Amino acid sequence: MFEQAFRNIDDALWKESGCTTELDYTEQTSWLLFLKYLDGLEQDKADEAALEGKPYRFILESHYRWSVWAAPKGPDGKLDHDKALTGDDLTGFVDNVLFPYLKGFKLRASGPDTIEYKIGEIFSEISNKVRSGYTLRDVIDHIDELRFRSQLEKHELSALYEEKIKRMGNAGRNGGEYYTPRPLIRAMIRVTNPKIGERIYDGACGSAGFLCEAHDYLRNSVRPVEARTVHGSTGSPRTGLSTRDLETLQTRTFYGKEKKSLAYVIAIMNLILHGIEAPNILHTNTLSENLADVQEKDRFEVILANPPFGGKERPELQQNFPIRTGETAFLFLQHFIKMLKAGGRAAIVIKNTFLSNSDNASVALRKLLLESCNLHTVLDCPGGTFQGAGVKTVVLFFEKGAPTRKVWYYQLEPGRNMGKTNPLNDADLTEFVEFQRSFADSPKSWSVEISGIDTASYDLSVKNPLGGEVVTHRDPSAILDEIASLDAEAAEVLEGIRGLLGNTRSEA
Repeated sequence: MFEQAFRNIDDALWKESGCTTELDYTEQTSWLLFLKYLDGLEQDKADEAALEGKPYRFILESHYRWSVWAAPKGPDGKLDHDKALTGDDLTGFVDNVLFPYLKGFKLRASGPDTIEYKIGEIFSEISNKVRSGYTLRDVIDHIDELRFRSQLEKHELSALYEEKIKRMGNAGRNGGEYYTPRPLIRAMIRVTNPKIGERIYDGACGSAGFLCEAHDYLRNSVRPVEARTVHGSTGSPRTGLSTRDLETLQTRTFYGKEKKSLAYVIAIMNLILHGIEAPNILHTNTLSENLADVQEKDRFEVILANPPFGGKERPELQQNFPIRTGETAFLFLQHFIKMLKAGGRAAIVIKNTFLSNSDNASVALRKLLLESCNLHTVLDCPGGTFQGAGVKTVVLFFEKGAPTRKVWYYQLEPGRNMGKTNPLNDADLTEFVEFQRSFADSPKSWSVEISGIDTASYDLSVKNPLGGEVVTHRDPSAILDEIASLDAEAAEVLEGIRGLLGNTRSEA
């Protein structure tokens, strides 16, 4: 049902001149899905309150609820065509009445951690791009067919929404941002093994894939303490989550930041479909925050992220970091190290050239990582892990608070060429997760003592002792990126020299 409905929605939007890309399709589907979901959520809460004999105050006034303006029903439960807006009446209401009302929630909300504030932010960041009221009516009718009241329905819908995000991410990648394969995310989560009660953070959250997968991992976890016993279909007892656990997951576990408007909206919607009613996602440029201002209360127990790479950040943003560099991913890595609590665990995707780049910033950052954290694991990912991207990546697993003594490497080799028809799957990572528990040696895994590395370069290159250096030819795009980075550094040095000479002349 959901799959066909999504197909019908895309077919309708394909005819719309205001929607030309997969990004547009996902954005327009998202705000409509959000309002449909909110209407169902409010009705469920109203029904619960009625059963308890309590009043319920709706978030949206009646005129702005989905069941009133988008899908008014007659006594037979079918769409009331006399009341349902269409054509210019529909687009006029959406553009001039509905969106301004929803934007206003940002000012009226009691705080940024409320669903009211999220409503205001979402509708301040996007617009209705469907110019034809008749097309919009078609899309609304297809959205209204969707039912996601039960957990099973929500799970199916969220899975299809994830697939939509995947297509959007691979179609609209730029600035080193790629859709992170969910099997890789799940392996990263299994290794970091977050617990209920710990706070999980992604400062470059994109569509919130890491946070959604972490939610599913914890939602399906068991706790021997403060747990209740429930019975499965076989009648045998199993341990479930307590009411307090569920409330903790809902309000005090998942935190993220996202710079781009569309990604922010997608992240909010994605988390809502995974059961988080008011996601703790901030719409902000993480790199604009000065690391010197970070306090203990700001830190997290678990950090999971795939920060964008290859960007060239402005000099004023670089001032916020002790190691100044234009490389976006290197600034994010400094941010994550700072944001991690003592004893906290992190898993970060980064270009494999980080392990060997010889520029000053790369060397200084590797030194910082090794001295302030225990970099216990490096997962070397094959080319093609990120569909459509030739870049090779590694995943850094580290724990903050003690210096690195030994690094365990694992070279992931699925035994096939990776690509759209052969994407990464969970089975590909089973051995890695199993071997990582004991840091087992194998033809694909080995350990390196940090005491033996060159302290002038802090080179951490992936070099399999059984097979020589894994990467014998660097990716041309990586070489170009490094050249651009070195050119930028040289330009900064020259600018500084010019400034110094200028000051000297002025004094003379």
